[in-house]
Amino acid sequence: MEKKRGEKGVREKVEKKLSEVAVGEKGRVTRVTEGGGAAGGAGGAAADALRRRLMDMGIVKGAEVEVVRRAPLGDPVEFLLRGYNLTLRREEAENVWLELGEVVKE
Repeated sequence: MEKKRGEKGVREKVEKKLSEVAVGEKGRVTRVTEGGGAAGGAGGAAADALRRRLMDMGIVKGAEVEVVRRAPLGDPVEFLLRGYNLTLRREEAENVWLELGEVVKE
């Protein structure tokens, strides 16, 4: 986390997994990892294929993503990305990291 001293406390840039971001929150992609969730836990070629597939869908560093809604049981999750709606399983979204707006801590 990057910290900046502001007028009213410390401003921190928060980084979260896409699977942890709340409905209505937006962020910019900072990285797409290989593996990590149940889908990518196998590692190797399967993890690389998932990472490549996510990037082919437009989930690349710097892309802005907004969480639109979650299914009643929390999986899958719908996102707004580059003007289109994309739905991913939670385990796929675990591989995408976002930088959210600044949070002020007193």
